[in-house]
Amino acid sequence: MRTYLVTGGAGFIGSNYIHYMFRKYDNEIRIINVDKLTYAGNLENLKDLEGRDNYTFVKADICDKEAIRKIFAENDIDRVVHFAAESHVDRSIKNPEVFVQTNVLGTLVMLNAAKEAWELPDGTFKEGKKFLHVSTDEVYGSLPDDGKSYFYETTPYDPHSPYSASKASSDFIVKSYIDTYKFPANITNTSNNYGPYQFPEKLIPLIINNALAGKDLPVYGDGKNIRDWLYVDDHAKGIDMVQEMGQLGQKYNIGGHNERRNIQIIHTILDTLLEILPDDDPRKKNVSYDLIKYVEDRKGHDRRYAIAPDKIKAEIDWEPETCFEEGIKKTIKWYLDNQDWMKNVTSGDYQKYYKDMYQDK
Repeated sequence: MRTYLVTGGAGFIGSNYIHYMFRKYDNEIRIINVDKLTYAGNLENLKDLEGRDNYTFVKADICDKEAIRKIFAENDIDRVVHFAAESHVDRSIKNPEVFVQTNVLGTLVMLNAAKEAWELPDGTFKEGKKFLHVSTDEVYGSLPDDGKSYFYETTPYDPHSPYSASKASSDFIVKSYIDTYKFPANITNTSNNYGPYQFPEKLIPLIINNALAGKDLPVYGDGKNIRDWLYVDDHAKGIDMVQEMGQLGQKYNIGGHNERRNIQIIHTILDTLLEILPDDDPRKKNVSYDLIKYVEDRKGHDRRYAIAPDKIKAEIDWEPETCFEEGIKKTIKWYLDNQDWMKNVTSGDYQKYYKDMYQDK
């Protein structure tokens, strides 16, 4: 049985990846989920997996060298999928130090622990061991608003926020281990993900939640910043395919071919809510274009991101399967069907789940 160590597995993308892997492989794999459980880590995302013999949760900080080394010492880890990171740009502007600590130094701790566990006396590595570092398209900087240029794996890095700079640094740390030690790793850079379990400070769940409650829908600047959107299950599939078929040492861009302006996203969410909500649902009266409020633009706000997933298509035959219109409906329906989850997240009650389920036992 192959053993995966997933960092940040209680977060949005990590928890969706774990669900995807168990749907695909069921009892053929074992997953150890390591998460610090910061504000974005929510074990309720994975409560349906509790009791599985092949799933283990470990509360640990990736910056804690001894805790991470202990996990490797006690388990024969075959694959590392490294999601754990501070990821919200606004938070990075207010507190850059935390982002450097977690995203750069935490990644270094993970690399060193894996290297120590996997390296043979002759400097080569045990067969079948792989480390996948999950990163972002934000490391590339900003594209012109022309609809013609794209980020490729060869695009020079040009990060503009403390968040993207910390992720760029972590990418280079991984690359240095690949180049220096021939460490068995890959790097993936993905566009904006959306789907179930996303913490509501991010655009799509924030707009859904605020619209249902009749609260303001904040829009940075003129609302015309463009992002490429990728449904989170498509991303999970791409990560699995890179681990199975990607050439070691290579980086792969995973993009959605779903470019949208931020204001378009908000309009689509409002239109979809008005379409889906029954007329007798009192929340429907709250949903209105009048809630849109333009606010001061974010510092260093990149104008456009757009990924070209040509390489991963050519080498691995991965491509996004979920068009935005389908994915956003699935996402909105999930949030409508899981209002208790949203209530717990927005109230902070989700943090009690770990204490009730783990800490007091």
